[in-house]
Amino acid sequence: MRKLCILIAFFLLLPSCGQQENASQNQADASFESKLEQQLLDAKPGSVIDIPAGHFALKRGLSLRTNGVTLRGAGMDKTVLSFKGQIVGPEGLLVNADDFTIENLAIEDTMGDALKINQGKNITIHGVRIAWTDGPKSTNGAYGLYPVKTQNVLVEDSEVIGASDAGIYVGQSNNIVVRRNRAEQNVAGIEIENSVNADVYDNIATKNTGGILVFNMPNLSQAGHATRVFRNKVFDNNTTNFAKKGAAVASVPAGSGVVVNSNDKVEIFDNDIADNQTANVIISSYFSTNYYNKLGVAADYNPYPKGIYVYGNRFKGGGNSPDGLKLKTLKTAVYGINGSFPDVLWDGYADPKNQTGGVPSPDDRICIQDASGVLNADGPHGYRTPSTDIKPFQCSLPKLPPVALNPEPKV
Repeated sequence: MRKLCILIAFFLLLPSCGQQENASQNQADASFESKLEQQLLDAKPGSVIDIPAGHFALKRGLSLRTNGVTLRGAGMDKTVLSFKGQIVGPEGLLVNADDFTIENLAIEDTMGDALKINQGKNITIHGVRIAWTDGPKSTNGAYGLYPVKTQNVLVEDSEVIGASDAGIYVGQSNNIVVRRNRAEQNVAGIEIENSVNADVYDNIATKNTGGILVFNMPNLSQAGHATRVFRNKVFDNNTTNFAKKGAAVASVPAGSGVVVNSNDKVEIFDNDIADNQTANVIISSYFSTNYYNKLGVAADYNPYPKGIYVYGNRFKGGGNSPDGLKLKTLKTAVYGINGSFPDVLWDGYADPKNQTGGVPSPDDRICIQDASGVLNADGPHGYRTPSTDIKPFQCSLPKLPPVALNPEPKV
């Protein structure tokens, strides 16, 4: 009887032990969060904030407003800042500072954007993992790595999974290098928007809705041009679009490899682009996005892509199952039920103000080399008279210079 009583008492204590462990962990997380908040608040130029290995649950978004700070973890799979229980946000970390470096840590499950850097100069993002761990959902945060209105930006050796807008997004910025990253299961894997002088290379973009996007949107602080997309692997970007309603990327068809929309002077070369079911490369204007906004379009906005040069890429597959009824109907009408779009799909919108005898000025042409073909979809006339004539695209353009980060961020 005594042994039975001891056993009953032991099992009655088990839930209490579990509750004590949870309470202890919650206290540890709260203590860590409070300490990190204070470190960010007290930081001075030159401060290095080291975060140890561990999985830390945070309830409130973090912010930094001091120039010259480095935030460093023990590794992107060792130091994890989890915002799964976040109640105050919306960002995981918001930075308004110059000369900022963040490296070797992970940010998971934020309510909104994971890491937003606003109006900073000399930004380095190295070895950072961003993830929404429940898979692609429209309720996930919009942006993973999100420098906006920045200068001299380096994003490298990082990984973003599950953003409901763009995994790696650099917007309204100048002098950008995005290299050796992996973007997977985002709506847009990597997006350069309204930015000037960007090099995007040695990245892997797969299982997104669209792999790599170079966009120009209206009503923003600057127009974008001069982006080079090269030595990337862009394949199997066929995830159903899960962007929030009204987002610009909600119009990106699933199965898009590299997409240029309304941007100028874009080079796409030396990439491996494969098995993107709408098209491996899409060149389009604002008129094809179906994205309309209440503000209308600024008078000085040019919606046409100009000076696009696609050459020296290795294409495979793709174009066999385009997204959306209109594109499916177009594909069947031109290539048959079992056919496929060629490697490059152009929506057919050209600037009427920039034509001489139906031919654009030399530096504004769309030039395509080493592709299986080009389809001019004739978007302006509702796809009624598409053309497969590749002759208008058999040209070359002056090559863009490499991007020089000045000063070069230090890692």
